[in-house]
Amino acid sequence: MPIRIVADANIPHVEQCFSHLGQVVTVQGRQITTDLIRNAEILLVRSVTLVNRELLDGTAVRFVGTATIGYEHVDLDYLRERGIGFASAPGSNANSVAEYVIAALLEIAGRHGQRLADMSIGIVGAGHVGSLVDAKCKAIGMKTVLNDPPLARTSGDPIYRLIEEVFGCDIVTLHVPLTFQGPDRTYHLADEKWLASLRPGAIFINTSRGAVHDTIALKAAIRSGRLSAVVLDVWEGEPNVDLELLDMVDIATAHIAGYSLDGKVAGMIMIYQQVCTFLGQSPRYKIEDFLPAPQVSRIRLAGQADDQEQLRQAVRQVYPILEDDQQTRQILKSPSDAGRIFDAIRRDYRQRREFHNTTVLMGPGHHGLAGLFAGVGFNVELTER
Repeated sequence: MPIRIVADANIPHVEQCFSHLGQVVTVQGRQITTDLIRNAEILLVRSVTLVNRELLDGTAVRFVGTATIGYEHVDLDYLRERGIGFASAPGSNANSVAEYVIAALLEIAGRHGQRLADMSIGIVGAGHVGSLVDAKCKAIGMKTVLNDPPLARTSGDPIYRLIEEVFGCDIVTLHVPLTFQGPDRTYHLADEKWLASLRPGAIFINTSRGAVHDTIALKAAIRSGRLSAVVLDVWEGEPNVDLELLDMVDIATAHIAGYSLDGKVAGMIMIYQQVCTFLGQSPRYKIEDFLPAPQVSRIRLAGQADDQEQLRQAVRQVYPILEDDQQTRQILKSPSDAGRIFDAIRRDYRQRREFHNTTVLMGPGHHGLAGLFAGVGFNVELTER
C-alpha cells in the first residue's frame, strides 16, 4: 500500500512533486483534522495548521513538514516525544518578505513626499528576513539599526543595538518569531508602552506575526497621531481580522508578504528534499522545475525622475503592492464574510515573482543607478543607448 501524504493545498505543485513518494491528498490548511490524517504517514502544512497533540494523537503520522520559515504553529516537544520527524523551510520566503517591505516603503515615502535615503529604519529581528531588509535598505542609502537580543548574546557583535536606538528611527519594522515565554518573548512586543516609545511620526511595519503587536494599543497609537503610517501584513485572530484596524492602516495585506512564487516553491522543495531523505528516496525535482518564465522579464529605464521614483516605478511593474492592499480592503465591504475572504486571498494569490527574475536595462543616462537597483535585488544590464 502506498504511503499516504496529506498536504495543504496552498503549497504550490505539492501533488506533482510528492506523487512519486506516495498517494497525495490536498486540502485547505484550516480543514486538516485528525480524522482526515488518521491513516497518513506524512503531513505537509503551512502556518495556518496547528500541529499538536490534539491533531496528531491517534494518527499514523511519522513525519511533519512545514513549508514556512517559522514553526511556532508546530509543537516540537510533542513531535520529539512521539519520535515524529520534522522539517521546516528556513529562509525560503525571506527575500519575498524583504521585497514586500521595500515595495511598501517606496509607496509610503512617495505618498508623503519623503526621501528614503534621508531616513533611518530600525529592524527588530535580524535573522533571514531582517538581514535582507538591512541589505536592501542600505542599498537605498538608509541608515539601519539592527536589534536582536538573542543574536546579540550569542555573537557579542556590536552591530546589534539596544531597542532604545530603534525607538529613535524614522521607521520600525518587525521580523521576529512569535514566542510566549522567556526573556525574548515577542507576544504583544509592540504594546502600549513600546509604541509610545517610538519617535513621533514614526512609520510602523509588521510582517512577522499578528500577535507580535497589540491590536488595541496599535489602534490607540494611530488615533493619537503618534504614527504617521502603518503597514500590516499580519493580524491578531487571523483570518478574522480587526476591521477597525484594517480601515485605519495605510497598507493592509492578507499575510502574503512571503507569498512570492519563488519563495513558496523554495519552501516546498526544501521540505520535499527532507521527506525524500526520511524515506530513503532520491529526489526527482528541483526548484527550477516549477518556476515559469516571469511575466516582467525586462524593464528599460526612461525619463528623468529621481532615483527613488525610478525605483518605485520599476518595483510597481514587478510587485504592485497596492493591488494587494485594494484586494484586502474588500473585506470591509463584507465584514460578516471577513475570514472567508482573507483565506481566499491567500488561497488564490497570483503568481508574484521576485525582483531577481527581472533585468533592468540602463542607458548611459541611468548607469549611476546600477548599484541601487542591484542592491535591492534586480538584475542590471548597462546599455550604450
